[in-house]
Amino acid sequence: MTKRHGYAVLSALVALVMAVSAAIYLTVTADDGTSRDALTVDRPHHGSSAAPVSAGTWVGAWSASPVGGEPGTETRGLAGRSVRNVVHTSVGGTSARITLSNLYGQAPLTITHASIALSAGDGTATADPDSMRRLTFNGATGVVVPAGEQVASDAVRLAVPHDSDVLVTTYSPTPSGPVTYHPHAQQISYVAAGDATEDVSGSPYTQQTPYWRYVTSLDVLSNEADGTVVAFGDSITDGITSTTGADHRWPDILSGRLRTAIEGGRQVPRYSVVNEGISGNQVLADGLGRPAENQSGLGRFGRDALSHPNVRVVVIDLGINDILRNPKLADPNGIITGLRTLVREAHAHGLKAVGATLMPFQGHRGWTAAREAVRQQVNAEIRAGRVYDAVVDFDRALRDPYDPRRLRLDYDSGDHLHPSDLGFGRMGKTFDLSMLKGAGQAEL
Repeated sequence: MTKRHGYAVLSALVALVMAVSAAIYLTVTADDGTSRDALTVDRPHHGSSAAPVSAGTWVGAWSASPVGGEPGTETRGLAGRSVRNVVHTSVGGTSARITLSNLYGQAPLTITHASIALSAGDGTATADPDSMRRLTFNGATGVVVPAGEQVASDAVRLAVPHDSDVLVTTYSPTPSGPVTYHPHAQQISYVAAGDATEDVSGSPYTQQTPYWRYVTSLDVLSNEADGTVVAFGDSITDGITSTTGADHRWPDILSGRLRTAIEGGRQVPRYSVVNEGISGNQVLADGLGRPAENQSGLGRFGRDALSHPNVRVVVIDLGINDILRNPKLADPNGIITGLRTLVREAHAHGLKAVGATLMPFQGHRGWTAAREAVRQQVNAEIRAGRVYDAVVDFDRALRDPYDPRRLRLDYDSGDHLHPSDLGFGRMGKTFDLSMLKGAGQAEL
């Protein structure tokens, strides 16, 4: 080999290495655009922010639908404050990731610092110090969420137990306009002045809130579950009259029963359960605003039901607000057509659709004999098997046997529409776990 030829070979090898390195860099940085807005903040990392390769399945451990823009936050948002959301897991895992939403924001939401930790106990902002983890977004410790959009964090290594409280904390230094929130959390969360994102003592969190803000899902890499069940409904699924902090919503009860059955060796699917209920939600009608607050079931189904990891089954309990909130007499055929549309969407993604009958509400201020007739017509179609793949008969389970147009007294929260804790427990126990079998693989 001549000297000139040796230089040529060496130059070619150097060029090849540079080309491969550039290709790797472009591959790593190419994504859905989130990385363009990522913020790198020079802080010491508390724990590992990168999840190792591990066996398991990504499933939903907790969720809450974005409902609207929080009143009073129209101008400044929550600038200069740390928001510590308390969320409760239905299943455990070895790694975790979250989703943050700015759906109702009117300006970019700048998050410079976010963390996740296990709660040190019930009803507290105090974190287990060994569990505190810095969250990253495409490798950066901050992120800008465009108005109307959402972002997912990177996975972080964290042993998350099932049936436990997790603290998800964010800090935004600048005004962002309306805060995207879920108002009827039935769970106390916390707010602190300044950046207390990785504080473990909880002492700066002097303000309590009944809302969940920004965070809309917690996923875990789990060995306990192979898929996700989505409970999709209105205030009855949201659990608006359940005891705050007690996790007594009917999806909570269903989750506990499913886990107990699996631990007992029963041949039932290994699924987590997440709650996508919105109080006041209708099948057909949106709320006001752009984007619409309290978006209809038809409008939000793709975002709130189909987007969860490894979703297998959707349980739909919607329709009563279409009857109650319609200024005219609701058309039962319109409600049924809307529900069938949801089922077709579920089937198109390989999901099984389980549906609930509409529960009685005589005694509520909105009850009329004509509205009762519409409810009965909708329930007749559901029971006849002409809407869903399988049916859970909440109506029959909770109605007064002596006056089936009413809730049974001990199942009634007192407003004659929403169940008590005992009623929610009855709903969760009514659910036949074998109905969760036979779901296909979701193609998301």
